[in-house]
Amino acid sequence: MLQHSFLARIDLRGDALPEGPALRDLLPRADFDVATALDKVRPIAEAVHHRGDAALIDFAEKFDGVRLESVRVPARALTDALEGLDPAVCAALEESIRRARTVHREQRRTTRTTQVVPGGTVTEKWVPVDRVGLYAPGGRSVYPSSVIMNAVPAQEAGVPSIALASPAQAGFGGLPHPTILAACALLGVDEVYAAGGATAVAMFAHGTESCPPATMVTGPGNIWVAAAKRYFTGKIGIDAEAGPTEIAILADATADPVHVAADLISQAEHDPLAAAVLVTDSVELADAVDEELTRQVAATKHIDDRIVPALSGKQSATVLVDGIDEGLRVVDAYAAEHLEIQTADAAAVAERVRNAGAVFVGPWAPVSLGDYAAGSNHVLPTGGCACHSSGLSVQSFLRGIHIVDYGRDALADVAHHVVTLAEAEDLPAHGAAIKARFGWKVPTSK
Repeated sequence: MLQHSFLARIDLRGDALPEGPALRDLLPRADFDVATALDKVRPIAEAVHHRGDAALIDFAEKFDGVRLESVRVPARALTDALEGLDPAVCAALEESIRRARTVHREQRRTTRTTQVVPGGTVTEKWVPVDRVGLYAPGGRSVYPSSVIMNAVPAQEAGVPSIALASPAQAGFGGLPHPTILAACALLGVDEVYAAGGATAVAMFAHGTESCPPATMVTGPGNIWVAAAKRYFTGKIGIDAEAGPTEIAILADATADPVHVAADLISQAEHDPLAAAVLVTDSVELADAVDEELTRQVAATKHIDDRIVPALSGKQSATVLVDGIDEGLRVVDAYAAEHLEIQTADAAAVAERVRNAGAVFVGPWAPVSLGDYAAGSNHVLPTGGCACHSSGLSVQSFLRGIHIVDYGRDALADVAHHVVTLAEAEDLPAHGAAIKARFGWKVPTSK
């Protein structure tokens, strides 16, 4: 691996492109040790379990530097935040909400009944979870967009009880950031708590004096949020253990290096562990992107604390391949949270992608659009989990329940098969449950 400008280079041309796990092992990835973080999350979870709101208040003082009077955010604070919101920001949030609703409303599943045989049906109905706790981060940046991406699919799924937590901010009197509160007000989410990280997940999992327990917790966050989700898996439902954000760009010589560099930087500014990966068959493009990175990074913000560590870290690189076919193998092995296709005939190439949280097609669909206003959801699988998991959607908040309705004749028609299979599995009581309905004599098939 050689360092060029900010991005190291991994040359997988020729015979250097292996198959399967061996290819995944060659690709860059951030260190994100959730298992180790569990040891620090466990006492936090236990404290919240046993001490409730008092523990939340103590942890806010310890981690956020502010002593709260109450964890629950007063309704007036939401109203004030919305009234004080910059009109341009308000308009942008409203448009983001509108577009997200347009997309997510189409995801709602409907009840379907299948007639298996005359007199025998199976109905699948979709029921929302009873209560969800949403999490909006509040560390290096403020994410009202994450409030939208969590709340809209939960609302469109019909979840009857929705609460949101975001860290207390010392600069705002212990309340979450006012833009977070304003987004909640726009969405009609009026149950909001000043709680961050693992303490927020523990609050939703156990419940406290002010916050009833939730059935499910969703939303991105740092390693402590991910560790808390793992700790409580089984007690509550979760969306995913979100790791550091990542972008992969599959590009050829037709791509504009100005766009490619700008998009890599856009993700690098999230976090020093953010991953920025360029996969290309064009050395000329790679060189031009390196030059653009040097120029554009110097002109932006968050250079030393986020962007430079992210771009120069082990999680970021330019991967050289022989062609687009090989590039597709690489990006499928990487399974990026965000994947941009900046190639000739980008739509056709995008159709061939199998593993990605979201795919952005061509030069006019950058990841930034998806972060805010494409209508898609930006809560997406990270760390290679896109090979088996999906992003947040209406389905995330729904449960499919099968309703089996068979009459006597329909059961009689299949009874001998049920008894046969029960006996084959050495579960005679299963068969007896069928026989009992027919005077212990199993009907034969007609």
